[in-house]
Amino acid sequence: MMGEIIESNPEILGGKPVIKGTRIPIELIFELISLNYSIKQIIEEYPTLTRTIILNIVQIGKIIQENLGNVSLKQYLERELVQS
Repeated sequence: MMGEIIESNPEILGGKPVIKGTRIPIELIFELISLNYSIKQIIEEYPTLTRTIILNIVQIGKIIQENLGNVSLKQYLERELVQS
């Protein structure tokens, strides 16, 4: 599922994960959700998106969140970047 709707290309937004075929970073979708935007409102702002795409992004986020438990990805990245 992830490869079908998310892509990362160094030439698009510096390699940030975006919704495939767009320049819309997936982090923006999560930010809008945290601001209590409905799917309808997100589509009004970004009409190239569909309900299915947004629900798939949310499902991916849910899976990641469930599997992380109390792990902080920010702390993990900071630690790993220092070690490299």
